[in-house]
Amino acid sequence: MSSNENNMILDYDAQFATKVAIIGRPNVGKSTLFNILTNSRKSVVKNQPGVTRDILIEPVDVWGKKFDLIDTGGLTESQDLFSKLIKEQVTDFLFTVDFILLVMDGRAGLVPEDRDIIKIAKQTGKPMLLIINKVDKQHEQDIAKADFYEFGLDIVAASFEQRGGLAEIMEWLHKNIPEQTAHMKEGMRIAMVGKPNVGKSSLCNRLLGVHRMLVSEVAGTTVDSVDSPFIYNNRNYVIVDTAGLRRQSKREEDVEIISAFKSKESIRRADMVLLVIDGVTGPSEQDAKIMEAILDDHKGVIIVANKSDLAGHEVENYRETFRAQVEKVFHFFTDVNIVFTSAETGAGIPDLFKMIEKVTDNVNFRISTNELNIFFFDTIRKTPAPVWGVKNVKFYYVTQTYQKPPAFIAFANHPDGVSPSYRRFLIKHLKQEYNLHGTPIRIFCMKTRSGGKAPD
Repeated sequence: MSSNENNMILDYDAQFATKVAIIGRPNVGKSTLFNILTNSRKSVVKNQPGVTRDILIEPVDVWGKKFDLIDTGGLTESQDLFSKLIKEQVTDFLFTVDFILLVMDGRAGLVPEDRDIIKIAKQTGKPMLLIINKVDKQHEQDIAKADFYEFGLDIVAASFEQRGGLAEIMEWLHKNIPEQTAHMKEGMRIAMVGKPNVGKSSLCNRLLGVHRMLVSEVAGTTVDSVDSPFIYNNRNYVIVDTAGLRRQSKREEDVEIISAFKSKESIRRADMVLLVIDGVTGPSEQDAKIMEAILDDHKGVIIVANKSDLAGHEVENYRETFRAQVEKVFHFFTDVNIVFTSAETGAGIPDLFKMIEKVTDNVNFRISTNELNIFFFDTIRKTPAPVWGVKNVKFYYVTQTYQKPPAFIAFANHPDGVSPSYRRFLIKHLKQEYNLHGTPIRIFCMKTRSGGKAPD
């Protein structure tokens, strides 16, 4: 990373200091074990090899011993692109963890790829437990273990589906993991969304400075939504890389349907969203639909025009052209903040962090009821009052809710008479007065019940 980014402290893998990685061949039950130990459904589980392609990290507490559990992509000797990328990614990542859980398939027995995986794990020098999954009958446990004794490792026979062997796994973890009290403070959650192959994972890797997300030129590489905590400029953040969102008709595989659900769930849980758009092709109708979903969930948002290094060479007057396209495609939210970046070169990354800080401040903006009402009534004097039937709408007072980004409730005699255009007028002046450009603000109108008196 450039010298301009030295303010970032990478804490991508440390809610707790101790890290435990689960590794193994595809479809041996790694994600099932991850979901059981984290008591979640964060990792996609499907009877199909290669579903987990990214590294997932979740905090776990086993009988008072706290650590971060890491699910990894399946390791295989297959020569397809995804398999090669996964093996390279996981092999590098293992040197950063403290303990390793090796999961093998008891029904298949010891296969050559298992030997390779054990060799890779042993090269790290980390303590490890070998878990033989899919041993459904107790009298078969000794037979299943026999093939693996030659490696001199602690061994547990298990059946994740039947919850067999879990007590032994937890006992091993509790015995070996030291006491941990350090915990990273939860920060602003930032979901990174967009169409497939616009560079979301590459941008995540650039922001974090680690090879955390799987990156390739093939659309749809990211299946899971991946949380990565970090600190920048003394602020806590959690960035979430999500699967690319495509139109419903194009989601042909079950896994992609699951991924789209996870992406939308990540938007709902986020405080802020980075909508990544390919700078070369510009915004599209699908991007507009994603933006509508973001605004429906009332989230702070930044448009990230990625691949701007390429676009600058291919598109005449690139930035002016892109801004004009945004104003046309996002006609319902024309003042959205835009940052131009290149995940490949790192250009624009400092600008993106500055914008993230600005949007964070705007999302958390609050104003006293007294100041708000002074501004509000000064503003409504600038235009004729809206009319409901034959009567003018009279406003009594306005107050801010506890929603983020900011939302306000205006109390009036005839709230149904406050049209969308009049709300837009009020929002426009509110943004101008308090420098809330690009912040999705809401104004609700309610009928007063206090005889026109503002609350204390």
